[in-house]
Formats: sequence, structure tokens, C-alpha cells
Amino acid sequence: MWEEILKAISVYLSSMIKFFFGPIGGKAAGLHLITTMIVTVAGMMTMVVAFTYFGDFIRKHIIERFRKPKPEVETTDKKQSVFKRYGLAGVAFLTPILLTPIGGTLVAISMSKSREKILLYMLISACAWSVIVTCAVYFGYDAVMEWIDRMQPDKMLE
Repeated sequence: MWEEILKAISVYLSSMIKFFFGPIGGKAAGLHLITTMIVTVAGMMTMVVAFTYFGDFIRKHIIERFRKPKPEVETTDKKQSVFKRYGLAGVAFLTPILLTPIGGTLVAISMSKSREKILLYMLISACAWSVIVTCAVYFGYDAVMEWIDRMQPDKMLE
């Protein structure tokens, strides 16, 4: 029992950093599919909640101590226009697959003042992507490994 809990905690911690690490770690650890989905969502949402509610405090008291001041430069980045075009829903949709939970939350905070909306959109996105990515990792891995096994030169002759 403790072994399963430790495996789930490792998946939880890794999905706090990068969403894809959750399903990959869950498969590698041998966790059940549903457990991996739940723990992956919990890991991402922990970071979303932390940075949504404590982002200003973290930025002021922790990050600013280690960051060197950079000169202000105006940019008209394509990323900014994409995020502005699709809004908070677009940021939430892209956070699990392209951004980290931390990065996506910081972008969402800069776009919206409604913490509840950020949490709702990120939760919906995390749940949807958790199902998609975890199923892809669990079933896709088995299919790829089976295909590789069949492609072995000694098995092709049979």
C-alpha cells in the first residue's frame, strides 16, 4: 500500500512541473489508469491554485530575489496575439500540452482578473487532457511495444 502511495506522490510531483510527466511516470510506475489521471490533474491544479492565489507573493518575495534586472523592451510577440485572440480558454487549452502549469497560469493571470474563471478553465482543460494523454500513453505504449516486438528480425521469418 505504501509503495502505491509513494508512486502516486512521485507522479503528482512530476505533473506539477510538466503535465506530460504525470502519465509517463504513472505508466512507468505501474499505476492504474484512473489513478494516473486523477493524480495528474491534482498535480497540475495544485500549481494552478498556488500561482493563482499566491502568484504575486511568490513573484515579489521569491523570484525577484534571484532574477537580474533586464532592460525593458517592447515586443509585439506572436504569442501575445495568439493568447489575446483565443483568450483564457485558449490559454487553458494549451497549458497542458505546450506550456507548464506554472507558465500557463502566469499567462492566464496576466489576461484575466477572475480567479474562479482561471481555476474552472484550467480544471476542465486538465481533466480533458489527462484522459487523452494518459490513454495515449497507456494504450499507445503497449501498441508500439507490440509492433516493435513483431518487427524483430527473428520473428519476421516465422
